[in-house]
Amino acid sequence: MTIHLPALSGIILTYLLVFSRVGAMVMLLPAIGQMGVPSRVRLVLALAIAFALTPQVQNSYPAVSPESTMSLVILIAQEVTAGVLVGAMARIVMSALQVAGYLIATQTGLAYAQTLDPTQNTQGAVLGNFMTLLGTTLIFLTNLHHLAIGAIAGSYRMLPPGGHLPTGDMAQLVIQLTSSSFALGFQLAAPFLVFGFAVYAGLGVLARLMPQLQIFFVAVPLNILCGFLIMLALIGSLMTVFLTYYTNSMATFL
Repeated sequence: MTIHLPALSGIILTYLLVFSRVGAMVMLLPAIGQMGVPSRVRLVLALAIAFALTPQVQNSYPAVSPESTMSLVILIAQEVTAGVLVGAMARIVMSALQVAGYLIATQTGLAYAQTLDPTQNTQGAVLGNFMTLLGTTLIFLTNLHHLAIGAIAGSYRMLPPGGHLPTGDMAQLVIQLTSSSFALGFQLAAPFLVFGFAVYAGLGVLARLMPQLQIFFVAVPLNILCGFLIMLALIGSLMTVFLTYYTNSMATFL
């Protein structure tokens, strides 16, 4: 296939560059870019978003065709890089649920069973997978996935086309999002950590008082049962805290 550079001008060139950025972001955005979403659906969604966004951002792109093939490649590479950066930072926000789920599973004794995470196509703790799927479902139910789509348009304010990528600011934002997501994971798992400390402290005293008692066979069922009861009582509050954090984090890109 031969590409005639003079033909790549105006709205056609703009749509190509917008689709390069939008496609890279859609592949990584939370909920939309999960492994459970078919590739064709993501492709059609990226094409539709690029089509709707092109008239709004057309003035941000060059109106003339690139002088050479290398110039076109550089323009596309810059757009893909910008899309990957914003999409990856949005994906970091979802990692808070994986951290919380793994800590809860470890504390309640459920981390021994590793299951397939359909959203990432990897092995993970049962509760981590459950919380990730629940968080993804709630994002769609509460229409917060509109924030992810809005972040695509907002990326043109953070990363203007044709300019130098602010690597320092982007690195600082990535570090901030990573630390805050990790901290949120600990906060969500805090009730289970406190409960685990109290249970194990009590069982340690019991083991000293009754050395003949098999503490392991007593602790594991009790830990799992109480863990499920705490999860049942707090799951609504935990998801509310996460959705608030998701909203505030994604608002950064708007």
